[in-house]
Amino acid sequence: MGAPRLNVRLMLETAERQDDGMGGHSVVWRQIGTLWAEMDAGAGRERFAEVGPQSVVSWRITVRGQPSGDPRRPAAGQRLRLQDRLFRIEAVAERDPAGRWLTCFAREEDQA
Repeated sequence: MGAPRLNVRLMLETAERQDDGMGGHSVVWRQIGTLWAEMDAGAGRERFAEVGPQSVVSWRITVRGQPSGDPRRPAAGQRLRLQDRLFRIEAVAERDPAGRWLTCFAREEDQA
């Protein structure tokens, strides 16, 4: 397995709770970094959401490895942004034994 082609620039975002001043909160997304990645589309399917059919595509997104605990290391629950496209990270694993590369298993969901 050779080195991946990191030719797509993605923004790494994390969710934060923001108080609404009335005892509740909302979730806002804050950019925490920029990553270069290789993106490979996986299987796609259609599901029915509240507003109608929704396209769901799984992705394998490869980025440079970072040690556990490093804020630059993507984590499940975060998301990657490519302009107006969003990729929700579901899991992260080392791609190689040395940990030089990480694979983010992500899901892109678009309204049809």
